[in-house]
Amino acid sequence: MPVGNGKLAAMIFGGVDTEHIQFNEETLWTGEPRSYAHKGASQYLEPIRTLLNEGKQKEAENLATREFMGDPVRQMAYQAFGDIYLDFPDHDKFSNYRRELDLSEGISRVNYESNGVSFSRETFASYPSNAIFINLKSDQPASLNFALRMDAIHQNKQVKANGNELSLFVKVDKGVLEGVARVMVVTDGKVTSENGKINVINATSATLVLTAATNYVDYKTITGKPQHITSLILQNVPDYQQAKKAHLADYQKLFSGFAIDLPVTTNSSLPTDERLLQFKDTPRDPAFLALYVQYARYLLIASSRPGTHPANLQGKWNDKLNPSWDSKYTVNINTEMNYWPVEMTNLSELHQPLFDMIKDLSQTGAEVAREHYHAGGWLVHHNTDVWRGAAPINASDHGIWVTGGAWLSLHLWEHYRFQQDKVFLKQTAYPLMKGAASFFLDFLVKDPKTGYMISSPSNSPENGGLVAGPTMDHQIIRGLFLACIKSAEILKTDKEFAQKLRNMLPKIAPDKIGKAGQLQEWMTDIDDTTSHHRHVSHLWGVFPGEEITPEGTPDLLRAAKRSLEFRGDDGTGWSLAWKINYWARFLDGDHAYTMIRKLFNPIMNASVKKGGGGSYPNLFDAHPPFQIDGNFGGAAGILECLVQSHTGEINLLPALPSALPDGKVTGIMTRGAFELSLVWKNGKLESLKVLSKTGNHCKIRYGNKQIKFNTAKGKSYSLNAQLMMI
Repeated sequence: MPVGNGKLAAMIFGGVDTEHIQFNEETLWTGEPRSYAHKGASQYLEPIRTLLNEGKQKEAENLATREFMGDPVRQMAYQAFGDIYLDFPDHDKFSNYRRELDLSEGISRVNYESNGVSFSRETFASYPSNAIFINLKSDQPASLNFALRMDAIHQNKQVKANGNELSLFVKVDKGVLEGVARVMVVTDGKVTSENGKINVINATSATLVLTAATNYVDYKTITGKPQHITSLILQNVPDYQQAKKAHLADYQKLFSGFAIDLPVTTNSSLPTDERLLQFKDTPRDPAFLALYVQYARYLLIASSRPGTHPANLQGKWNDKLNPSWDSKYTVNINTEMNYWPVEMTNLSELHQPLFDMIKDLSQTGAEVAREHYHAGGWLVHHNTDVWRGAAPINASDHGIWVTGGAWLSLHLWEHYRFQQDKVFLKQTAYPLMKGAASFFLDFLVKDPKTGYMISSPSNSPENGGLVAGPTMDHQIIRGLFLACIKSAEILKTDKEFAQKLRNMLPKIAPDKIGKAGQLQEWMTDIDDTTSHHRHVSHLWGVFPGEEITPEGTPDLLRAAKRSLEFRGDDGTGWSLAWKINYWARFLDGDHAYTMIRKLFNPIMNASVKKGGGGSYPNLFDAHPPFQIDGNFGGAAGILECLVQSHTGEINLLPALPSALPDGKVTGIMTRGAFELSLVWKNGKLESLKVLSKTGNHCKIRYGNKQIKFNTAKGKSYSLNAQLMMI
């Protein structure tokens, strides 16, 4: 069971005679402060473009791999920190075992009986206290006995016991970062220490307080004092009951802002792992989808809080020194997917860590723009890390993808659209978006064959190699330009810059329909209709983009749907999640539900590394292996079936699956800063309540019914199934 406060994260294994808690601190990575830009790379830009124009893809890739990639060509890896073990003597025989993760409280619990005594443990990660609390109790006096020890999988490590504290010191093998973790024991029992471990004897209760820190300060600075930081945290930590009260107030303020209620069935009372297995064969368990959405919200709260780093490829939960894909930030889909549900599920402030990273990347990405493209503005390629690398990495056939910064910037625009905060738009969002757009004014180049302005060189993420003019790039660039134009209009600024973007828009290569009726992935009609590649990037304009819609561009929508049909319904975990959102935007709720079932495909063995995606017994997304993006993307897709607001109106139940005929959702946010509560029965809308956060004009659609009305800030409006005010 995962717990986290954004900075610290832990997995609670729930053992009886031995409890294992694997924990992390978000800034422990390999590497060191450095520039990833390859100085002088820009002299090879035109030769690479020329080779691509001549159809010499392999030659272009070879030249780019030699001369154009970042320095170094690999980024750094997020590191597991350490492990806590609690050894309980004579607890090998037990009964009435139960463990749970209470999403309403953000607390993990373990309960069981052994030798006639009831034992309980509860664990939570406190954001106010910057610590993880583990409380142990027995229902009979002086019957709690255990040994506490710490360890790590790092080669360079040391454990020290000092009175009621245990300290773990680690240093990464390939880099400059080092960390300190401390556990303090508070108990009514006797405490002794020996051989680097602590013994608790004849206690009725005990509380362990865990905190950790590293010498990382920011991507340029490593002068942090982890010993001092951890010591200060433990000196000022409140007692357990006070800490729990503060945790609940903090956590529930976020979690309680949204609720989704779907009908319970007999399967709803099953343990989660059994429920997951049952769902594969008997998927009539609507409440399981509600649990999945709320679990995603819990994971966001646990991995992305203001003042922390954004959720990475595994949130903050990683137990390896060489994790898959380095457990970093893959920005050609995965990082963005982590934040798809954040605005809609009323967790807007959790977007802040992503915005902080974008600010950093605008600095490192400006150097890459100069050195690699001789361009202004800034960009990010397909990956970044804690050192904010922005240069192309790995290999040219997938690493030279130029629209990572543009896509990330659109999260700033989405935040504004949901919150309508003009101060944020003026001071934070627009300057960063403008910088990202400025790069493309310099970078886009005329295609000698068509005369259109295209993105070259680039990739269609991880498919098809180095190319000139991938469809996804052009969709993202158009989306960014339009967002900048609208922002300039709202802020009444930068008319000249906005006009440059307007002038460029019609010159960018448009979406094209190929000979098989598909939306083309590239400038030329070379799509392999037999390919089931997990990336379906050229449909970005359907979701999360919005240039391809049922009413606005029906021909392109049909072509996009055809492309997705060719790719098939199977995929890795995050790919399945993206497809849920696509089918929701195609207004096909039943096909979206088919994809939800596939995302819930049980993967019961964590050692499985290949094959179809799905969910592990604790509902973590299985790529496989574990990636957290599918949890967030899947939750977003479920909600896209219920409410959409990207076309300038709020569309209610646009893709309601027939498997979800009844339900209620409260606190769901839409663009325009409206908070909705809606109820539906027998597949039909029953009632709607709209809270206007900022007093915008409201436009709502349900089927063929529409209503438009002015609103006042802070006022609620109730409507019936006919969209009539009541």
